[in-house]
Amino acid sequence: MRATINDIAREAGVSKTTVSFAFNNPSKISKDTFTRIMDIARELGYVPDPVARTLAMKQTGSIGLLLPQSIHEVFQNPYISEIMRGIGYICDREGLSLGVLSPLKGVLTQTIRNAAVDGIITLGIGPGMTVLELFHQRGLPFVTIDGGAGEGLVNVGINDEAAAESLMEEVLRQGHREIAVFMLQNVTLSDNGDHFSQTNDTRLNGFNRALKRHGLSFGAHTGIQVHHTEVSSESGRKVARDLLSQKKRPTAIVCLADVQALGVYEECAAQGLSIPDDISVVGFDDIPFSVFMNPPLTTLRQPGFEKGEAAAELLVKMINKQPVSSMTLTAELVLRGSLAAARS
Repeated sequence: MRATINDIAREAGVSKTTVSFAFNNPSKISKDTFTRIMDIARELGYVPDPVARTLAMKQTGSIGLLLPQSIHEVFQNPYISEIMRGIGYICDREGLSLGVLSPLKGVLTQTIRNAAVDGIITLGIGPGMTVLELFHQRGLPFVTIDGGAGEGLVNVGINDEAAAESLMEEVLRQGHREIAVFMLQNVTLSDNGDHFSQTNDTRLNGFNRALKRHGLSFGAHTGIQVHHTEVSSESGRKVARDLLSQKKRPTAIVCLADVQALGVYEECAAQGLSIPDDISVVGFDDIPFSVFMNPPLTTLRQPGFEKGEAAAELLVKMINKQPVSSMTLTAELVLRGSLAAARS
């Protein structure tokens, strides 16, 4: 017969509640009592039933990271790993497990309905999206990363508009007027047609502000155009291949993810083009190995680890019914060797 909590309580001469404290909240009992209960549990071969524990405590002891795409797609971007490291740091500190949640059969709403977690951290879900209704219907605490400000939302992010403006301003200051911007491809977030465009739209506004100061704008009739790519080096390289093979290629490529710039570097090398002598390349994120690229990548540094850490801390407070508010973290332009004056 499988040992039960009653068997342990009887052998230890304590109540069932004391045994429960030993497994779930040891700080409520003495060290000697905890040690005695754990020794008896090992002797009896007792293993707690996680399902029973969840039902009894009405908590799973885990939080979820809700991804907008499939796991294998999202983790092509090293920046997501930085966010996850920050979340994991808080989970380790708080004794929580972390579940990675991706769209079930391509539908994010199904994932939210079925998630067996105490709270969720989301990426890119912002005001007006219908998936938000599900969180409220379930009464499930959630924190957004890069979701933007809105009523009833607790968000962790940077000032994307100002960051993008400073990045484009530096490119323009170097005399570039033939510029290709690699935006992030929109992702469908729900069966109601929600799209992950918050980051794209905000950063595009920042680019436009910088361009306007110089009397410039995006458009088919200008040398400044937008190209949508997936957040992967392969996709960045594919789009770069088409651009660089044209007779009149851009003098600068602005990527909204460093991982896209990796693909651009690869294609430049394949076509015998030198960065930044033949073409300048800049990125966004400052992933850890951006500084080791050849040449080191000029990029907009945003704190991925700190975003994840802050979001997880806020979520733990929400689960514990403590007051919280949104946070805006600092971003900065990092000038390195991949950006130079436009070639004549």
